[in-house]
Amino acid sequence: MSKTRLKAIIGGSIGNLVEWYDWYAYSAFALYFSASFFPSGDKTAQLLNTAGVFALGFLMRPIGGWMFGRIADKVGRKRSMTLSVLLMSFGSLLIAFIPTYNDIGIIAPTVLLIARLLQGLSVGGEYGVSATYLSEMASRKRRGFYSSFQYVTLIGGQLIALGIQLILQRWLLTEEELHDWGWRIPFVIGALLSFVALYLRQSLHETHAFEAQKNKPDEKKGTISELLKHPRAILTVIGLTLGGTLAFYTYTTYMQKFLVNTVNLSKSDSTLISFWSMLIFALMQPAFGALSDRIGRRPLLIGFGVLGTLFTVPLLTTLSHTTSQYEAFFLLLAGLIIVSGYTSINAVVKAELFPAQVRALGVGLPYALTVAIFGGTAEYVALWLKGIGNEEYFYWYITGCIFLSLIVYVGMRDTRETSELNKDPSG
Repeated sequence: MSKTRLKAIIGGSIGNLVEWYDWYAYSAFALYFSASFFPSGDKTAQLLNTAGVFALGFLMRPIGGWMFGRIADKVGRKRSMTLSVLLMSFGSLLIAFIPTYNDIGIIAPTVLLIARLLQGLSVGGEYGVSATYLSEMASRKRRGFYSSFQYVTLIGGQLIALGIQLILQRWLLTEEELHDWGWRIPFVIGALLSFVALYLRQSLHETHAFEAQKNKPDEKKGTISELLKHPRAILTVIGLTLGGTLAFYTYTTYMQKFLVNTVNLSKSDSTLISFWSMLIFALMQPAFGALSDRIGRRPLLIGFGVLGTLFTVPLLTTLSHTTSQYEAFFLLLAGLIIVSGYTSINAVVKAELFPAQVRALGVGLPYALTVAIFGGTAEYVALWLKGIGNEEYFYWYITGCIFLSLIVYVGMRDTRETSELNKDPSG
């Protein structure tokens, strides 16, 4: 591993970690601040309102995928990643200092929504550009391994959010203090970390793939018209993302609420179970990525599709009825192991589908559209179905989406063999 590639992994990944920490801090601490912005005596209704804002934030992700993908393909991957982390920092600062509903009324949830829309714009651009950057900086035989670090840091962002929550819950603050003002602390931390990421990203090298095509005519780079010349690749990104993103957000973002609201564990216990299962999940990503470099991407995707279709309903049904913390932990971990067949390699698979002049846009935009529709609404749909007394329908909804993705996995070519990255100067 050259020094340049090592620096690329560290710089690109740490920036990604900070972006996703800011994004997930909202979900992790929604249990505490929901009553500050949406007064109600019904716990599920409060969580439903905060989940609605979470889902609306996802609607900005396609715009972010288009905007930052266009910047990355026209101006450079490095410039785009720097701008996205700045925007995320601003969104975090807004949330940290919003007065409550009791102080300013309806303005409070309105500003919260604006902050989440800005963060959605930022994180929508982050995924496609960082996936492109890591894939282009990787050596040909280790692309799966290199690109897996995107999800290591994506998961790492959530782990840091959960870790801060554990520290605040168990050692620093009381339950009342967390509800009153302690939930603001992680958003201040996120804003500060964003400036660290900004510094690291300013020193990154641009990729050879971008440098080789930057003098091409502008109409060839980062435009929708150019992207639409690759309809098969666009549909493949949508299809392979559909089931994976829904399963991922169910077992990560929504799971903490599920453990509290359905399994009836304490907030502290649910945070601890989520933290340890996510830590193991993060450590698995490079192993799965390296395996794809040896056997191909398609076998891992098919493995996720088959196991997810067969075991999602049994896993979640058993989890919903368990009374043991240890059983809950192992059931959650089993779900995360299955999802690893998707998460570890989905970034490199998408990057391998597109040529350099529309790669960041091609990876980011169709992915962001799919995540906005299915991933971003996961917990809202789950809470709504629970509210009407049909929570088990959500388990079948996930299963159906994974099965649709499985059809795509079976029908697609293995991108390790047909990669557009192989045509780049660095390929």
